[in-house]
Amino acid sequence: MENHIKIFAGNANRPLAEKIAARVGIPLSVASIGRFPDGEIFVTYEETVRGRDVYIVQPTGMQPNEYLMELLLMTDAARRASAKRITAVVPFFAYARQDRKDRSRVPISAKLVANLLVAAGVNRVLTVDLHSPQIQGFFDIPVDHLYAAPLIVRYLRDKLPAENLVVVAPDPGGLKMAYSYSQLLRAGLALAGKHRKSATEVEAIELVGDVKGKDCILTDDMTTTAGTLCSAAKMAKANGAKSVRAVVSHCPITALGIQRLKESAIEELITTDTIQQQQGWNDFPVTVLTVADLLGDAIKRIYGDESVSKLFEIHQGRTQ
Repeated sequence: MENHIKIFAGNANRPLAEKIAARVGIPLSVASIGRFPDGEIFVTYEETVRGRDVYIVQPTGMQPNEYLMELLLMTDAARRASAKRITAVVPFFAYARQDRKDRSRVPISAKLVANLLVAAGVNRVLTVDLHSPQIQGFFDIPVDHLYAAPLIVRYLRDKLPAENLVVVAPDPGGLKMAYSYSQLLRAGLALAGKHRKSATEVEAIELVGDVKGKDCILTDDMTTTAGTLCSAAKMAKANGAKSVRAVVSHCPITALGIQRLKESAIEELITTDTIQQQQGWNDFPVTVLTVADLLGDAIKRIYGDESVSKLFEIHQGRTQ
């Protein structure tokens, strides 16, 4: 396999890329990413990729413009060096919030990013928990969409008794995800309604469901300023919740978000390493679960022309 498959990493999350390569059973291949004096990025592959199956691990969180440009240039370099197939492994897909034209004179950014990746030469995309699943339809190439829920559910089952759990959707948009978690955990379900005051400030206005005396699990695909999560946690506590934990697949969190979590009713944040963790957590309890095995196994299946959906079924089965 090592002679035919190459896994490279951009600067976004090299530790994750190293763990993925270890799972696949090959060393991480070497690429140099530097800067010209004016800040332009340049990329050089330090080993041959001719005729190889190339996987570029590059989430696009925290510095989306920088990391997206790195990914595009790495793709172009691999294509021009005659790589047989190029798979962009994008555990966190940036610009996914803007997946439709919801008002006048705005872009559909997720579609633009999809176009850019295809134009650069990406043949396949491997990603985790897209903010909007319909983004898969923006591509005219295969997209393998994996889910972090089974990993998180396994952790929660080992930590908390299922009979006392209630999964809380922090807003109506997250109800489908919360329902999926409640089914996997065999737990109750509740919904917090919210009113957004600004881009960074959210107010919960109503809670539908019984959380009194329950261990509540707030679920979302991502958090940046933590306003929605903290507001929902406050309301859950006000309605008698025994404890409140938050689960997010991706954590591109800001300093404001970290501060809010420290001051909130949330006693633990559970997330994954799709984005390299930021500094500043200090004494706030954060549990980071790795998606490396999930992505590594998916890469092996893609390389071997096997079913990736079967892989998901296997992982989901382990949680039951």
